[in-house]
Amino acid sequence: MATDGVVHGLTGPGAAPLTGRGQFKELFRTFREALGDLEIAIEKTVVEGDLCVTYCRVKGRHVGHAFGGPPTGRPVEFTGITITRVRDGLLAEGWNSFDFLTMYQQIGWVGTPPLPPA
Repeated sequence: MATDGVVHGLTGPGAAPLTGRGQFKELFRTFREALGDLEIAIEKTVVEGDLCVTYCRVKGRHVGHAFGGPPTGRPVEFTGITITRVRDGLLAEGWNSFDFLTMYQQIGWVGTPPLPPA
């Protein structure tokens, strides 16, 4: 990641983007503390010029307090999409959209709403 790199979309709606390597590393450490056995698999990529779009799958087990509540030990699996802009071989800017709702449903913090009748 570039020293002045900017990462959007990982800190919640309306929150400021992460700037620089230090803030990104801190977020990643928090994520790893919350999810043991963390696996991030890149499923698909599309590259055009200095942009790369990546569809990825995240797997792990909720083992830490880092998401704001006690660990549940439950497995999680969810997906996300990132768009990254590369400059001189380093991440200059990134936009992220991950299905954290599914993760929160899997650890039991958010209920699954009923489907409307057919």
